Amino acid sequence: MLDVPDDEPALHLVSCGHPPPLLLRGGQGRLLEVRHPAPPLGLTQFVETDLTAQTFAFDPGDIVRLYTDGVIEARDAHGMFHPLTERVLRTSGEGPEAILAHLREGLRRHTGGRLDDDAAIVAIERLPQQA
Repeated sequence: MLDVPDDEPALHLVSCGHPPPLLLRGGQGRLLEVRHPAPPLGLTQFVETDLTAQTFAFDPGDIVRLYTDGVIEARDAHGMFHPLTERVLRTSGEGPEAILAHLREGLRRHTGGRLDDDAAIVAIERLPQQA
């Protein structure tokens, strides 16, 4: 779960089983891993958990990518996983639409067009404040 407030350069993240978002800032990428991830939604009733949000800086020009495990676990003909982080870093300087098109095409080429799991990618860019 991700909250991107309009009035502060931050994002608040609760991890419930999906892979950590990938933040691209100034040509550098890093995974936004929370200190205390919760179990996947639907399983929280079976274990004691505290759904606490962790805050990360999200400055103008930053782009965060959310993706399902079907993207990073997609395999090529040799059984190799899809290299999402490396592909994202090659899109430095491009906006969200171009990044998504690049990643979609890279995933299609990597798998030969065949996915064994659902695959979704969302890119969110922090725009400068409008006066």
